[in-house]
Amino acid sequence: MNSEEKTLVEIIDDNNQIDLAKYINYVSAPQAGAIATFSGTTRDTFEGKTVVELRYEAYVPMAIKNLKSICSAARSSWDLHSIAVAHRLGIVPVGETSVFVAVSATHRADALDACKFLIGELKASVPIWKKEVYSDGEVWKENPEFLERRLELGKDGGCCRRKIETAAHEKKSCCKPKVKVEEAID
Repeated sequence: MNSEEKTLVEIIDDNNQIDLAKYINYVSAPQAGAIATFSGTTRDTFEGKTVVELRYEAYVPMAIKNLKSICSAARSSWDLHSIAVAHRLGIVPVGETSVFVAVSATHRADALDACKFLIGELKASVPIWKKEVYSDGEVWKENPEFLERRLELGKDGGCCRRKIETAAHEKKSCCKPKVKVEEAID
């Protein structure tokens, strides 16, 4: 089985819940000594406001392409068996899962580090947008990971004349690419 066959990426249509067991079963294997998972759920409050639901939208073809690329990057940094990533679109009520990541590996450190990397990169770079609906209003939210990445890349409204270099992971425990930003030379 090649690495593409051991990677499952899905964007779940409106009104369909994420079947956690499906993705855990997908990554399960006799040679996998560890399965790490992350389940992102809708909480009932945010900064003192009552949350009613979350609503997600996505540019699906690009989201799938980006997710597959992130999975490939994880494979290049950690010794992984299988990866499954699912993100739900539409309305996600309080207590339900909006995003789920499952990773299997021979050893727990690889599974845990890759799982953390995958959810962090998903939040930073995949074109999926979230609206938080409160009992007294609603607001589109940017993920802190996205905002941090934007600042790292110099896209904070400042000068656009910057040279950007992204280095690959040097250590398996590193969860963020190293970014070097230099002013362009005229």
